[in-house]
Amino acid sequence: MDWKPDRQAKKAIYKQLADYIENGIADGTFPPDKPLPSERNLAKDLNINRSTVVAAYDELESNGLIQRNRGSGTTISKDIWGITKKRIPNWNRYIEAGSFLPNLPITQRIRKEAVEQKLINLASGELSEDLFPLKYLSEITSSRSFIGSLGYDHPQGNAILRETIAKHVKLYRKIETNPSSILITSGAQQALHLVVQCLLKQGDAVALEDPSYNYNLPIFKSAGLRPYFIPVNQDGINPDDLLSLHKKHRIRMIFLNPAFQNPTGALLQEKQRKAILEISSEHGIPVVEDDPYSLTSFTGENISTLKSMDINGNVLYISSLTKIVASGLRIGWIIGPTPVIERLSDAKQQIDFGHASFTQWIANDFLESENFQSHIENLNKQLEKRRNQIITSLIFYLKDKVDFSIPQGGIHIWCRIKKEVNEMQLLEESIRRGVIYVPGYTMGSKKGFVRFTFARENEELIHEGIKRFAEALGSI
Repeated sequence: MDWKPDRQAKKAIYKQLADYIENGIADGTFPPDKPLPSERNLAKDLNINRSTVVAAYDELESNGLIQRNRGSGTTISKDIWGITKKRIPNWNRYIEAGSFLPNLPITQRIRKEAVEQKLINLASGELSEDLFPLKYLSEITSSRSFIGSLGYDHPQGNAILRETIAKHVKLYRKIETNPSSILITSGAQQALHLVVQCLLKQGDAVALEDPSYNYNLPIFKSAGLRPYFIPVNQDGINPDDLLSLHKKHRIRMIFLNPAFQNPTGALLQEKQRKAILEISSEHGIPVVEDDPYSLTSFTGENISTLKSMDINGNVLYISSLTKIVASGLRIGWIIGPTPVIERLSDAKQQIDFGHASFTQWIANDFLESENFQSHIENLNKQLEKRRNQIITSLIFYLKDKVDFSIPQGGIHIWCRIKKEVNEMQLLEESIRRGVIYVPGYTMGSKKGFVRFTFARENEELIHEGIKRFAEALGSI
């Protein structure tokens, strides 16, 4: 076969191969009375993966051009014009044509490996089960009768829970609000999706932190937004950078994670918070404040939220119980102007007809109980121990090979590897040694960083995980 794939082309190699064979069938290069090359031989001849050939043949088969026969190989369809043949959909084309983009392949890989293999998990941004308040939640479900409705609830979420959340954010986060300004969501992730899908349009410019959890989220690309990035240091973003960005690109919305930012652990200082709110008010730019971690302060400091300082109603506040109670509850919320909340609520109704009654009931009773404060105090003690352990382990095993700042809350630590490394090779070698983490390039523009999460494993496994990472780093 004289044909070779163009490895510089934007079109995937399997698509190039499928097109070549389809054209060859049409012009007689591949006669109908002879079998096509086997998957193995074709992969060898073209120096490509066999899976690439399989994908090309899958596409040709779904189009009714070829048929696979056990024992006699792959042949050109005798009913190529589809007179009698029942054709199956070309699912590859449907998958790639959807407007909702998939996660990055590396993100999918990390999640799959973390679930399917017994790896030390320093990647997953959730609490370990021993940090869940299982005892308290069990008391709620076993000792109290469910009194809620099993039918569809209020479009914005259960009224009692929204009243409880209004009290909760006033007590713990100094936010003044009311139930009509709250929407219950399936975690903070759904809240973010609703904001992007309902309040922005294709071509809008948005400001994101660099690095950040939002950095490579497909939701922004799926919506056709133009993301612009603001560097984050240990004091958060520089408001001057935001102002400069707005002058150049007319920013329509700002997305911030001010308290113990993911992944850097940065805490946006009060002076900068005020400056950002002033920019927001002067130019009419909404701020989306994502706040999963402000209650996880290891110093006991009461962390001010942007929303608590917002006197003009410019901040949409997103938070949840995912990072501080249990990810499986799927309880999050958005606080904002009532017309905005009603718009987002309408969209949520179209998606899922509202949140599950049982988890709202459990969340309400736990937030109202005195056990919530006890849980938060214990959680912070345990997270601080794990934070201390990962710092000790990094110093012990990596000494002068990495730089990092010590976070005063949250669940992440952001490390810079001093020597230049192939980040994919380092990840593969780490997985082979039984530890997984998040490569920094998936969360920011700078190379040579990694994010370790210390909430998922206990101190012993954290220590072992850093040891294995150090061995992987030393081997490449």
